[in-house]
Amino acid sequence: MKGQEWYQEDDIAEEYEEKRFSRGGRLIDRREKEAVLDAIGPVQDKEILEIACGTGRFTVMLAERGADVVGLDISGPMLQQGRQKAKRAGVADNLEFMRGDAGRLPFPDDSFDTVMGMRFFHLADQPASFLSEMRRVSRDQVFFDTFNRFTTRSLYTWALPMGSRLYSRWEVSRLLDSADLSLVEADHDFAFPYGLYRQIPNKLASTFRDIDRTLIRSPLGKRLASVSYWNTQVP
Repeated sequence: MKGQEWYQEDDIAEEYEEKRFSRGGRLIDRREKEAVLDAIGPVQDKEILEIACGTGRFTVMLAERGADVVGLDISGPMLQQGRQKAKRAGVADNLEFMRGDAGRLPFPDDSFDTVMGMRFFHLADQPASFLSEMRRVSRDQVFFDTFNRFTTRSLYTWALPMGSRLYSRWEVSRLLDSADLSLVEADHDFAFPYGLYRQIPNKLASTFRDIDRTLIRSPLGKRLASVSYWNTQVP
């Protein structure tokens, strides 16, 4: 996985959410959580695995809504942040955080109703292998996001310390075919890159977000979208 050593450093875990989801980044956090909930639907009593769960943004949110959740990540410091967050939210007894490799998931086939991965595939050096593992342990649904080629994302991805893999829709289609997954729905968003939102105050970011939504709803919206959310089903 790209940037693996950088990602596992203690200070990165401690500052992860503050750097990415404060200021205008709160809009990104809200939209991503909305995308997850829209795709999964009612989560009560569902068995869900989140790979690359990081600090538990989604893991804790799903546990709060009654899901039976396992969060897996390769970074011990990230998982520790997630455990603290779960404790503050009062759901520490309702979910499990595990350290492990998303390329070799430590679960039997068909272990979960839903397997999801957010903010992961841009770091995946072997995306087909990771997606195949997600499909293997899922009984029903696999959900993930990608950052897209030929969009504003490409303007700054080179500056990221861990790099960033960008995907065309054709590449995602090939990945789904190779993993034997059927596309249920794809949602595309964010004409403006994430980095812009993180640099501006929340109030100003809201104005940009209104413009962003207008662009995404235009006839060129899908081509402008820098992020895609892929809701797929196990046949």
